[in-house]
Parts: sequence; structure tokens; C-alpha cells
Amino acid sequence: MTEKKDLDWGSLDFSYRKTDYSYVSNYKDGAWDEGALTSDHTIALSECAGIFHYCQEVFEGLKAYTTQDGRIVCFRPDMNAQRMADSAERLVMPAFPQDRFVEAVEQVVRANAAWVPPFGSGATLYVRPLMIATGDVIGVKPATEYQFRILVTPVGPYFKGGDTAVKLCVSPYDRAAPHGTGNIKAGLNYAMSLKPGMDAHAAGYAENLYLDSESRTYVEETGGANVLFVDRDGVLVVPVSHTDSILPSITRRSLVQVAQDLGIAVDERPVAWTEVVSGAFVECGLCGTAAVISPVGEIHDGDTVVVFEDGHESSGPVMRRLRETLTGIQAGTIEDVHGWVRTICS
Repeated sequence: MTEKKDLDWGSLDFSYRKTDYSYVSNYKDGAWDEGALTSDHTIALSECAGIFHYCQEVFEGLKAYTTQDGRIVCFRPDMNAQRMADSAERLVMPAFPQDRFVEAVEQVVRANAAWVPPFGSGATLYVRPLMIATGDVIGVKPATEYQFRILVTPVGPYFKGGDTAVKLCVSPYDRAAPHGTGNIKAGLNYAMSLKPGMDAHAAGYAENLYLDSESRTYVEETGGANVLFVDRDGVLVVPVSHTDSILPSITRRSLVQVAQDLGIAVDERPVAWTEVVSGAFVECGLCGTAAVISPVGEIHDGDTVVVFEDGHESSGPVMRRLRETLTGIQAGTIEDVHGWVRTICS
């Protein structure tokens, strides 16, 4: 068994720490090179590199865990590979081969096994694949050279309060244009959310809730997570977009399947903000790789305050059951009937 680094694993926050290796592969002359591990965590680029001018950049996020029986695993990396390929296609970037994506994740996690937090610590190894345009480009067009990298870093919980419910505010800004790039994982979408996010934090909120940009009447997502609701009949209600502008979260899709496995009814449909204000929902949660599910106790929109009575202080019964089941599958304490967990090393 790999000897772990001497860290206070239970006290880690969600921030970057250099590890031993990253993975890098370069695209040139119409092909990706073989790729390799590197101990160099810097990138040297031309001032004319396409990333700086036309923002050709996509990324992913997944985690590696230590299971109860001591294995190091990751969760559904094939889904991240597919989503990154879809994102690259939308920005006219050459998709990194999906089989090689999964192999590269395994390779870099294995090389950094000492940085994978131990079981029960509450921490994980965050895995961040990214691709940028490195070739020179001055006219508005795609670059001809690209770099694919994977960095890894040990992290603690995304929200410091753990299972303590957070407060959201409805943002006066838009996150993504109708039929734009909201459904891909590109850095440009997140740049759009930085000012609204800082404004929300300054006002005492954990995050923004974005409404659809077309009509500003339907719930979409927050700056970094998808939204889930539970109605008064115990149905898991999952917002979808009329204009394909919600990111297809892998965690969200997994939770939908978990709910169905548990016999919880699921309704995937557009959700009007007026429905939320009416008190139709008793639980709300934010879901994503970083947080899994974080409970939402309140959403504020000016003088309007929506309170989720079954999850106002901490996770309500449905969200708690979903989170415990999914994290149990990831940790190896609940049977993985769908083959989602990929063992990297024992």
C-alpha cells in the first residue's frame, strides 16, 4: 500500500496544492502525441496563443477516492471523457480520444496515489482535465495546436459548512445565452459568473441562482452546480432547459438513477420560478462533483424569500438519502450495480 503524504486530511479546504505529477499531451499537425506524466506544473505559451484571444478552453472535474477496503477509485470517468469531447466539438477543438482520456486519468491518479486522501477523512483527490488552444492565431478562427493536461490536487469539502444548508439569491445577471454554450463545460461560462458570484458572497449568500436568459421565468442552475427540488409528494424534480443551456451534470444524472433505484419518483421538466415561490417544494439541493449534494435552505429574490421547510437547516430526508446512497456507492460501502466505480489501484 502506498504511504500517504503527511497532511492533516480532515482540515483540507477546497484549494490547489501541487502534487507530484500532472499529465500532458499536445496536438500538432492534426494529431495528438503519445502524452506523458510531467513534474512541471507550468505552461509556457506564445502571447498569440489562441486561448488568450478567442477563449478556446474546455475543462472537466472528477474525483478519486479511497474506498473502505483500501482501493483507489474514480467515478464514471467515461462520462467526463464524453462531455469533454462534446465541449471540444462545440468550440471547434480536436477532442482528446475518450479511451485515452480515461487511461490518462488512471495514469495520473496512480502516479499521485500518495496524495489520495484516506477513507473516512472527508477529503478527496480532485482531478481537473483541461484543454487549451496553444497555437498562434490572430484572426478570428480556431487555432491549429492544442494542449490537453490533467492536474490533480487533494481537497476538502466545497462548502465549508458540510451538511449545513446554504442560502442562494436570484442573480440579476444571465449565465448563458439561449442556444449558446451553457450546456458545455467551458471556462468562458464560468468567467461570466465571477462578478455575480462575488456580489452574492459579499451580500452573505453562498451562490447565485440563475433564471433562463430568454424569459427570466424558469430555473436553470447556479454558477457551479445543478439544482434539484423535492415536491410535497416526495417527487424529485429536476429542472431542464427549453433552450439547452443547463450543463449536463454527471452527478445529477447519477442521482436521478439512484432515485429511481430507491423507488423515488423523478420528474425532469422545466421549473418556473413562480412555482418555487408558491411553496411547491419542501427541499432544494445543489449537486455536482465538488459538493455531491449541498442542501439549500433559502432562496432570496429581493424581498421575496423562499424557505424549504424540510431542509432549512440541513439536508431533508430525500436529499440526505440520495447523498448517502451515492457517496456509499463511491466509497464501496454500497453495491455498485451500474458499474460506475472504476478501480485504479488496490
